[in-house]
Formats: sequence, C-alpha cells, structure tokens
Amino acid sequence: MSGNLSSVDWSAIPAPDDDGGARHLTGMVLPPVMLEATDGSRVDLSRLRGCAVIFAYPRTGTPAQIGLTDDWDMIPGARGCTPQSCAFRDLHQELTAAGATSVYGLSTQDTAYQAEMVERLHLPFPVLSDAKLELAKALNLPTMIVAGQVLLKRMTMIVRESRIVRVFYPVFPPDRNAGDVLAWLQDNQP
Repeated sequence: MSGNLSSVDWSAIPAPDDDGGARHLTGMVLPPVMLEATDGSRVDLSRLRGCAVIFAYPRTGTPAQIGLTDDWDMIPGARGCTPQSCAFRDLHQELTAAGATSVYGLSTQDTAYQAEMVERLHLPFPVLSDAKLELAKALNLPTMIVAGQVLLKRMTMIVRESRIVRVFYPVFPPDRNAGDVLAWLQDNQP
C-alpha cells in the first residue's frame, strides 16, 4: 500500500462494479457461526439481538507493511480498509444513537493481526475474524483471491434480530460507508 493509509485520492482508485455477489443476502438469517473477536470474546452472529452493523473489508495493512501485491491499489475494492474502519470509529456514537446496538468489523485476517489494528486505530468496537471462512461459506459472501489469499469484498450488513435487513454493496469510496449506514439507520428506525 502506497502513501498514507487513511488519506486517499479516490478518483485515482478504480471503483468496484456491482457483480451481484451480495443480492441474495437481504432477508437471510445469520447462521450459528462462532467468530473470534479482538476483545477476546467469541461472537455467535445468530444470537445477535437488536440492530448490528457488520462491515466487511478485504484486509488492513500496517504503515510499514508492503501490500499483498504491487498493484493492490489498482484492484477494484481492495484499497480503503483503514479509512473505512476509521469512519466507523469516528461515527460510532452517532451510529449507536441511531439504533445500532453493536458494530463489528469483519475480515479473513487472524485475530492477532486484527487486534494490532484495533489498538493502533483506537477502534471502539471489536473486529471479527473469519479466517476459516465459515461465515463467508455459510452466507456465500462475495470474496476475491489476491496473492493466494481469500479476502472478503467490501460490504456492510445491517442486521436486526439476526436477520439481514440491508446490505451496502459494493462500497465505494470506503470512507463514506459509515455515513451512508448512519443515514439509513436514521431513516429506518424500527
């Protein structure tokens, strides 16, 4: 990843196309899959109560780390995990005030890697690891393979009482996703 991880010229990054990979998700009930969280808990998404916001992203990098590939920024939908996570951090209180009882990040990276990012970015919510691709397979989530790794495509699910009621996909630019979710929550109070 080149340059600053949170400040991006989105006009220079290719936007992802809507490949239909998330159309089937609205209305689905989350399966009983236990995912490790960066706060040390294990979260069974099928037991979520209230309104949960789950934003999925391919992978975060670290400031000193080289990307998975030299052309990471040119893969549609790859760049932007840090700006997306920071936007959800910055709007966390507003999301909660608008009815979100929980907010989770989600990636296929392992929990130890995610925990470093949560600490570095001061995220006020846990990030879930689907390193074994259990949730991805159970829901047939849209994925991409980069450098031999299966990564989630960027999307956000709003879940009420374990049922997916709204999906944002594709997400671009990533740093606007949290604001779009907030606007939807404010307009769609139960």
